[in-house]
Amino acid sequence: MLRFLSVQDFVIVDQMELNFVPGFTVLTGETGAGKSILIDALSLVLGKRGDATEVRDGCDRAEINAEFDVSELPELLDWLQENDLENEDDSKSTCLMRRVIEINGRSRGFINGRLVTLQQLRAAGEKLVDIHGQHEHQSLLRSETQRDLLDNFSGSCELVKKVSTAYLRWQNLHQQRIIWEKNVAVFMKEKEQLEWQAHELATLNFSLDEWQVLQNDHSRLSHAVALVEAVQVSIETISEGEFTSLTQVNSVISRLRNVLDFDTDLRTIIDLLESAQIQLQEATYELSRYQQRLDVDPKKFQEVEDRLTAIYAISRKYHVAPGELPSVLNVVNEKLEIFSRNGNSEEIAKEERVTLDEYLKFSQALSVVREKSAKDLSRQVTSVMQTLAMAGDFSVMLTPLKSGNVHGIEQIEFQISTHQGAPLRALVKVASGGELSRISLAIQVITSKISKASTLIFDEVDVGIGGRIAEIVGGLLKKLGTERQVMCVTHLAQVASAGDQQWQVIKLNDLTKDGTVLSRINILSTKERIEEIARMLGGKEITETTRKHAAEMLRMSGRL
Repeated sequence: MLRFLSVQDFVIVDQMELNFVPGFTVLTGETGAGKSILIDALSLVLGKRGDATEVRDGCDRAEINAEFDVSELPELLDWLQENDLENEDDSKSTCLMRRVIEINGRSRGFINGRLVTLQQLRAAGEKLVDIHGQHEHQSLLRSETQRDLLDNFSGSCELVKKVSTAYLRWQNLHQQRIIWEKNVAVFMKEKEQLEWQAHELATLNFSLDEWQVLQNDHSRLSHAVALVEAVQVSIETISEGEFTSLTQVNSVISRLRNVLDFDTDLRTIIDLLESAQIQLQEATYELSRYQQRLDVDPKKFQEVEDRLTAIYAISRKYHVAPGELPSVLNVVNEKLEIFSRNGNSEEIAKEERVTLDEYLKFSQALSVVREKSAKDLSRQVTSVMQTLAMAGDFSVMLTPLKSGNVHGIEQIEFQISTHQGAPLRALVKVASGGELSRISLAIQVITSKISKASTLIFDEVDVGIGGRIAEIVGGLLKKLGTERQVMCVTHLAQVASAGDQQWQVIKLNDLTKDGTVLSRINILSTKERIEEIARMLGGKEITETTRKHAAEMLRMSGRL
């Protein structure tokens, strides 16, 4: 149940705080006062898409906060726990919803203080509040709306998803088979080419590690003579012969040692020279080892040349650098894997038949549920219609389709007869505006009874009716209010008088210096209710007669 709602800088509301009670609450006000703003604000905090146009002029952001009592909503409590969104600061029976819309269009949502996605807001909102809009009677003429209403009434949404999933899988496999059979020659040629490429690349047996080794070997072998000569001269210069580098360094060290006693500062220089002596000896040793490893074998060089030639030839053929050849082989193998997974037309056809059987199983099960629910919905809506002074019948007709579709194996159509003995005809062809409003209201009353949400909101669903019918509608909503929290935006005095409490929306344009229009909601006392209902009955000029009439209406509803 909705306990509290605060709205700040939203459309024409600067600041509004409302405390809600159980039962049936009506919201009234003059045309243009913004009666539906409360519903719009609540819709936003429950996950409806919003944009910057909903931020009040001159403000940086709009903010809506709502507090719900969820103690009797076990499904929502489980969902909050699964998503780690339980209320930790207060009783777990309280759920806090918050929505912020910035002037730049950015939107953020929160559940119990934690940032959530729009989808999460919507998922929680669907379990909290069921909103019936003022234009639903128009959408009632669409076949998809009629189908969804029946499926929601029957509680078969999960089965509907299974039917849809199975159908799409079946169609996908069907298209695969058709394409395969139509292009089998092309596919087989492509597969053969891929197999040949895979064999060629695998036979090359090439890797990036080998590529690095080959490049180093080729560079070394192709310059082997120059390397041998350079190493030999270096060894001779350092350590072989009469005037080598080592000999000269040794001579310098000897001379300095002879005069070290004259100046001990020479010790540092001698140490440096001795270090150089050791490094020259180590360099000579390493050069000798390198000299021994040098390979000047022409046969080895030719083998490296031949291997590089083969690799370059394949890389040119595939229009890639040699280092990319392993990746080419991976791509070829992946394509072959796809061919392997797709199998052939016989394998696809076999899987297609299995999927078709699955689709038929689910869709036939759905048909059984729909047929039973269609009878129940027809009977219940007819009963409410007759309460609303429509003497005819309402019927949900199921017509088998020649071939199934993503929605099942039957066409769903709402039909009515407008009076006793009249034949049933499609709703879209028969119903007048007033009749359509009453039928829509009847369906909404019936479907709201199966809703798990603890709060029901009706936004001007009484459009197109009046008089005694409006009185009956008020009674229906009042009865719903004994079972659930019900709110209704209405322009009918008969409906307003049935409310347990009444709120009035007023539009003000003198609260700010610039004449900005603002909206306010007042909770009406009994005396104020009489005045408001009298206004709804008689317009601007309220007479004692209309006041008496308004008071009588409240008395008849048990509100006086």
